[in-house]
Amino acid sequence: MLQHRAVYNEEHAMFRDAVRGFIAAEITPNFARWEEQGIVDRQYWTSGGAAGLLCPQVPECYGGPGGSFLHNAIIGEEIAYAGYAGPLSDFSVHSDVCAGYILHFGNEAQKQHWLPRMVSGASVCAIAMTEPGTGSDLQGVRARAVRNGDELVVSGSKTFISNGQHADVVIVVARTSDAPGAKGISLVLVETDRPGFRRGRNLDKLGHKSADTSELFFDEVRVPVGNILGAEGGGFTVLMTELPQERLTLALSSMGAAQRAFDLACDYVRSRRAFGKAVMDFQNTRYKLADLKAELSVGWAFVDQCLARHERGALTSADASIAKLWCSEMHGRVVDQCLQFFGGYGFMREYEICRLYADARVQRIYGGTSEIMRELISRSL
Repeated sequence: MLQHRAVYNEEHAMFRDAVRGFIAAEITPNFARWEEQGIVDRQYWTSGGAAGLLCPQVPECYGGPGGSFLHNAIIGEEIAYAGYAGPLSDFSVHSDVCAGYILHFGNEAQKQHWLPRMVSGASVCAIAMTEPGTGSDLQGVRARAVRNGDELVVSGSKTFISNGQHADVVIVVARTSDAPGAKGISLVLVETDRPGFRRGRNLDKLGHKSADTSELFFDEVRVPVGNILGAEGGGFTVLMTELPQERLTLALSSMGAAQRAFDLACDYVRSRRAFGKAVMDFQNTRYKLADLKAELSVGWAFVDQCLARHERGALTSADASIAKLWCSEMHGRVVDQCLQFFGGYGFMREYEICRLYADARVQRIYGGTSEIMRELISRSL
């Protein structure tokens, strides 16, 4: 990755070294097995908590390290660059997405209860937005949370839910009233040990094989009204507030993975020979690599701008949407061209570039599709 990035300082460099040490000790020895079994071990979570890599932005008063989102970004960049998309997806949803909802919109009791457990890895958090009949259209959710005295009765189904198998608590996007569109949507914390909650299958995916991605079912699950996160009926506003950070996170992971593919390709074309010389010595190869390097350099520059804005509280929805759109689309272009350099070997799963290619495809879908990003950007014109 690029060196001397102004958005980071010396303390961040030391933290980055610690993240690399965790990857080498905890992910690398287990990754092939996790990919084969289709899910990480639960021990991954407690190890991550012990290493201080879960929810690093959580303040000390809630059991966290008291860092900033820049620490989250470093974790995401490094795991992405190491080529471990599945384990990154699990950590990112928990730390970069779910923790923000509870930290910024939870009441004091919710924060005191859940954040220390999330920091330690004792509790894993998921967020359930997508339903079988609704994708990026969050106003179309059909899951319901109906008030019954001091309780809410939650019913519905969700799919493509990261951390679904390991989750101890799920932030459920559900309707708490019949108000049209976004007005009736609330966020409800549902503990997974409550009667009526059921996990479906762990989904078999094109890439991110070791990521925990599940169907979830809620059959009249009763939770206290106090489990509403934020204001009742205000869920859509909360979602729109937190989604820019999620999209910046996805842009950063695309940058790390694209850089990994580029570096692998550069190493390969230097050693691979064709027609009596190294593949790197062909002008066509050098020019294509030059184009890819230019794209990566532009991407890193923009995400660093976005990181700096986010640290100031100035990251707009349009900025985050541009970052997510451009970086994920660039990621696809880069990894496709890098695989081409490998020829037939690039099509073999024993080569890392093959897995990077498969893992890249979802970046243009989850967190809001490229089409939705274009729609959001167009609203700022």
